[in-house]
Amino acid sequence: MNEQLLRITETFGSPVYVYDSETITRQYNRLTSAFSNVKSLKLNYAVKALSNISILKLFNTLGSGLDTVSIQEVQLGLKAGFQPEDIIFTPNGVSLEEIETVAKLGVQINIDNLSILEQFGTKHPEVPVCIRINPHVMAGGNTNISVGHIDSKFGISIHQIPLLLRIVENTNMNINGIHMHTGSDILDIDVFLYASEILFETAKNFKDLEFIDFGSGFKVPYKEGDIETNIEELGEKLGQRFNDFCKAYGRDLTLAFEPGKFLVSEAGQFLVKVNVVKQTTSTVFAQVDSGFNHLIRPMLYGSQHQIVNISNPEGRERFYSVVGYICETDTFANNRRINEINEGDILAFKNAGAYCYSMASNYNSRYRPAEVLWHNGEAHLIRQRETLDDILKNQVEIDFRIDAELA
Repeated sequence: MNEQLLRITETFGSPVYVYDSETITRQYNRLTSAFSNVKSLKLNYAVKALSNISILKLFNTLGSGLDTVSIQEVQLGLKAGFQPEDIIFTPNGVSLEEIETVAKLGVQINIDNLSILEQFGTKHPEVPVCIRINPHVMAGGNTNISVGHIDSKFGISIHQIPLLLRIVENTNMNINGIHMHTGSDILDIDVFLYASEILFETAKNFKDLEFIDFGSGFKVPYKEGDIETNIEELGEKLGQRFNDFCKAYGRDLTLAFEPGKFLVSEAGQFLVKVNVVKQTTSTVFAQVDSGFNHLIRPMLYGSQHQIVNISNPEGRERFYSVVGYICETDTFANNRRINEINEGDILAFKNAGAYCYSMASNYNSRYRPAEVLWHNGEAHLIRQRETLDDILKNQVEIDFRIDAELA
């Protein structure tokens, strides 16, 4: 694959994001197979992980639904061909007006606070609503991606269930789903199952449920030998428990997940060119033609992306600190063992499919890179590299010459 990646950089330039459709399909099928013991399974791909419309269309062909967090993601999903009923809208802290606008599109609404729940239920009691519960169960490898703890801004606390039930009763609103999300990078299956029991217990309060959504956050490996969520074990245990619950509930419900990282992280690689190899008194820097404007996860989350020198994969390993061209601290990796790097070499960052391009910016007025989909043995450009025209597109210039003439 290294030769194909090098050809992609020759054709489309660097930096460039490359995604493999076969890996995405494999991960999707792995998850559906793990829960084959469940009669009705719904996977709603988390659009925020990677929102390119061609990627969304790929998920549509796989039979996926969509998990969205903004009205813009909803609109992208509809444009990609998804039916409204296959999209769930799970925002946080948005206005009532945005939720009402999305509801008019026929999308499944998921509400995570009592204030909006009461307002929406009072005005639109006939619209089916899912409720996002905060189970107060901690998961996640970083505080920024742990959303189930007691101080989280996400979800309605399980300690507020009596008030929640009073709102539902007073408004006579239609609750058709219950949802939770504990956070990303779930490692302990038993912790997740414990949180699931809290969700099952909560679900007993609602008699007209159609689905229970267990969120996602499955951990993927970031390096050789790295630990990951045991999806097969989770499927066997949670699937059986879900079936038992449905039997006690009196009818079959749909088990829903909203995976993002699990489906696209390993499918993505970020290719950069080495501009300079710089030796200091104690460090060898490989300075590349990118920065945290294109890949912010290492700086924001402390995340680790395996870095491979695809121009010299058999070279002698040396220690390098890989840094970007942004004019402040901009470090991708410290003292990392990488095959010997020369100026002009292409480095590949692994696990670059999730929360990488989608969090890119124009900081330092740099262009965001191109995106390429490797599909059926061919490279397909799915987003052009930006130009100066894109940077200036929405800026409005003031003609200061007029002021000078008036003076």
